[in-house]
Amino acid sequence: MNARIRKQLRNCKRRIQKRLRKRQWDEQRRRMFRTRNVHYDVADRAKALAGSGLGVILLLVQQLALADALDARLHLLKRHVPYFESDHILNIAYNFLMGGRVLEDLELLRTNEVYLNALGVQRIPDPTTAGDFLRRFEQTDIDTLLDVINDARVAVWKRQPAAFFEQAIIEGDGTQVETTGECKRGMDLSHKGIWGYHPLLISLANTQEPLFVRNRSGNRPSHEGAAAYFDRAVALCRRAGFRKILLRGDTDFSQTEHLDGWDQEGIGFVFGMDAMANLVAEAQTLPARAWRALARRPRYEVATEPRRPPAHVKEEIVRRRGYRNVRLVSEQVAEFSYRPCACTRDYRMVVLRKRLVWERYGKVEEEETRYLFYITNQENWSPVQVVFFANDRCNQENLIEQLKNGVRGLRAPVNTLEANGAYMAIGALTWSLKAWLGLLQPKKAGLPSLLTMEFKKFLDEVMLLTCQVIRTGRRLILRLLQWNPWVDLLCRAREWIPVLLQT
Repeated sequence: MNARIRKQLRNCKRRIQKRLRKRQWDEQRRRMFRTRNVHYDVADRAKALAGSGLGVILLLVQQLALADALDARLHLLKRHVPYFESDHILNIAYNFLMGGRVLEDLELLRTNEVYLNALGVQRIPDPTTAGDFLRRFEQTDIDTLLDVINDARVAVWKRQPAAFFEQAIIEGDGTQVETTGECKRGMDLSHKGIWGYHPLLISLANTQEPLFVRNRSGNRPSHEGAAAYFDRAVALCRRAGFRKILLRGDTDFSQTEHLDGWDQEGIGFVFGMDAMANLVAEAQTLPARAWRALARRPRYEVATEPRRPPAHVKEEIVRRRGYRNVRLVSEQVAEFSYRPCACTRDYRMVVLRKRLVWERYGKVEEEETRYLFYITNQENWSPVQVVFFANDRCNQENLIEQLKNGVRGLRAPVNTLEANGAYMAIGALTWSLKAWLGLLQPKKAGLPSLLTMEFKKFLDEVMLLTCQVIRTGRRLILRLLQWNPWVDLLCRAREWIPVLLQT
């Protein structure tokens, strides 16, 4: 970044800090939001775009040679008239990154001259053409697309420090994708009576990156096909250089027939187990000395002084109206050895006992004991560590929420199972591009991590900043027209992305 830009950024920051500084105001005679004499005009030379972050995404895609890899390995089009496979895939991904919510939003982008100039293209596919392209995918093509994305992912991972590769935590879960369509091939009724699909998501908990997405019919169980994708994720992490690998999932993903194989390969795991009658009976026969109280960690640490907690309005309404309410009294943990029928050796079975009471009008009506079970091959962990590690899996629900309602990639806009699976894979690529920027982001910049930022905030603060688009010589200049703390990072993108990704 040259001295002129650095000075401009300092001045922008100083001006906004001056306007927002703390001060003692006198009583004002006029309101802050005053009447303005508003007129509209149309620019002749100056062309602006709400999409400054597009430049840093283009740099990242170029440095990873992602478009070249997509065209070399995906062969869905017999002739390129005029688009290539990478054009279609990146077109949908950029639609997400420009705030698009559905395929039809591509029409807004293809009629935006400034956006086309920023991409350096004559035209982009319209929504109908994009849908036709998605319908060309078979499951093998989706797997190839995910492999290309993961090759780029490994290139980003390899630029991380040695501590990054200490341990990889791979998680699996399914989620319901509802649709109101009536002619979508592959959809079915879920166990909740919801029409739609039931995609499987395999992700890396360390960075909240989606590694594999497999679309399935709406009536399929969560764990179906998960073992094969767990194995592919393990191979991916080992290729990247992770020294230890742990698998994690809820009760649907225990898949006892695969535990021995994973254990023999040195893969750790913590899976939930259904509270079957034999497990409950075993837990009930444990002596009292086997149980230890479980103390939950506080949600956050008080940085200054403790505040008076607010009144529990919801709980008071429930008590006053006499609704039946369940309340947790205590939690204890214990463990015992257990050999599933499909296994040839014993594993640790950690059991969490919850003491509950059912109340009405604040009076106890009934007491209940519930048991939760976790199977693991981690011999050096305490039962409390196993429970906390299993509970941390809930963070994958946040990733699913971001993919579903942030990126809006876990949707079903097309009319076939595979086409919607390809759309979901491209949605996962969009989130991965944000995650890769977070992994490559210079830590000394003093900014919040892009890795954990919600997608909407990422769009508002990084991607959709207003800029002027200038094409001069062989350069495309995105001249930022507003300032926020991320502007400095964008201005330095030309410096830090190529340096971090150089081979």
